[in-house]
Amino acid sequence: MRYPDIHPAVFLERPNRFIARCEINGETVTAHVKNTGRCRELLLPGTPVWLQHHDDPARKTRWSLITVRKGDLLVNLDSQAPNQLAAEAIAAGVLTLPGFDAPRILREQRFGDSRFDLKLEQDGRAAFVEVKGVTLEQEGIALFPDAPTERGVKHLLELQKAVEAGYGAFLLFVVQMEGVRAVSPNDSTHPAFGDTLRAVSRAGVTPLAAVCEVWPDGAEIRRTAEVLL
Repeated sequence: MRYPDIHPAVFLERPNRFIARCEINGETVTAHVKNTGRCRELLLPGTPVWLQHHDDPARKTRWSLITVRKGDLLVNLDSQAPNQLAAEAIAAGVLTLPGFDAPRILREQRFGDSRFDLKLEQDGRAAFVEVKGVTLEQEGIALFPDAPTERGVKHLLELQKAVEAGYGAFLLFVVQMEGVRAVSPNDSTHPAFGDTLRAVSRAGVTPLAAVCEVWPDGAEIRRTAEVLL
């Protein structure tokens, strides 16, 4: 996926989780942060970032923060991107989920008390896919979540119910950067998420990870990675 009208800038501060102050061409602008996670290791004063400009007078801000540099890596911060990236990669055959090599892909499908990001259908079989974007990395390991997520725990339990109802069920981590060799639950931040993930994986939910190549103006899934439970 690609973003139009991207401009380089410098991150200054994040007054709250929704907005950032950035400097672009000597001017301080307010940008919408498309990620409500903490991102503390990424959004540091003086860090190079890339902003998307929106020519829409109805918007509160004319800018969105899309990409940030972390050392030699670029990180896509758009929390809405992983669903689109996953759907594109599955449709193109770049990413194949077990048992679904050429599926029909449905978006935002409800099961029980949850709405899952994707539903795959092929040859009379169906599976739900919950996609989680990952932007936290430590020493080559991507970690999820970067903040406690009771909603994430709920999704895991609903995936287990889908298995019990005869569906396939996948938790797909989409790592929004290169340079990682594996993905792991962030037990130090939210031990309940890791414990639940290990329990539902024993019950038939399949955890998978996909890694993106990232540019200032876009990202694409390029490969898979191991999930360490």
